[in-house]
Amino acid sequence: MNKKPRSLSKIIIAAVLSIVTIGVIVWAMFADERGRYVVLDPKGPIGDAQRDLIIISTILCAIIIVPTLILVGVIVWKYRDTPENKSKYTPNWSHNTVAETIWWGVPILIIIILGVVTVRYTYATEPSKPLVSDKEPITIQAVSLDWKWLFMYPDENVASVNTLTIPEDTPIRFELTSDAPMNSFWIPELGGQMYTMSGMAMVLHLQADEPGVYKGSGANFSGEHFEEMKFNVNAVSEEEYDNWVKEVKLKSEPLTEQSYDELALPSIENEQYFSAVPDEMFQNIVTKYVVEKNEKVAEEAAHE
Repeated sequence: MNKKPRSLSKIIIAAVLSIVTIGVIVWAMFADERGRYVVLDPKGPIGDAQRDLIIISTILCAIIIVPTLILVGVIVWKYRDTPENKSKYTPNWSHNTVAETIWWGVPILIIIILGVVTVRYTYATEPSKPLVSDKEPITIQAVSLDWKWLFMYPDENVASVNTLTIPEDTPIRFELTSDAPMNSFWIPELGGQMYTMSGMAMVLHLQADEPGVYKGSGANFSGEHFEEMKFNVNAVSEEEYDNWVKEVKLKSEPLTEQSYDELALPSIENEQYFSAVPDEMFQNIVTKYVVEKNEKVAEEAAHE
């Protein structure tokens, strides 16, 4: 008589322990050092929209997944093979119109809704689409190297390594490329990641709605020290941003072709600043490995 309660209690304990274990694993893998899920705590318009899409998609999927998992447990328990089981035995049962309508109709409806929502948010958060703002966007050219990030500000004519400073509430137009293995540029609190590839210039628009320090990183495996490709994004007021630019110009050396070649070598670097950047450096990095360009340069050198 006591076997049923003990068996049921064991199942409940096992289920609870499984849920707790999964929760701890997920928390350990995705929470930051302060225990926050930064993707779900965005600080910019693109991050806000992507967070909403994640939540909506999760809820819509849960409408199917949660009842299904509950029913699996109920069916396994109800129809388990024990001498005491008195459930109705119907081996020739094959169809129920109401049940078929529910388990086909509800998922189809949810898939349609999910498709519409996904398309809408995908177009709204298109990476190359400029953000709506009263302020002019600031262009930052980001280059992934082994194993560091180079950021160039063409309008201000300054550059930095492994650190970014941007004005709050101002659209940022990132131009992304690579002078190393393909990588991925990601600032979780501001928006989704974008690949950086040699020979290509990708465009990504982001914005920080409030001041703060946000974590950025490369999100691809790119060799021995790929985990060192991290950087801070310092969102500051416009006045602080202007002062930062002035300070970099006063206290830093310019970036030259020679110093860039040294920087591009595989190495781990601390934060660095440069007071000037050679003209067309970003474009030259993008086209560095273009065969036609290199052949043309060789021909010009031969004529000289």
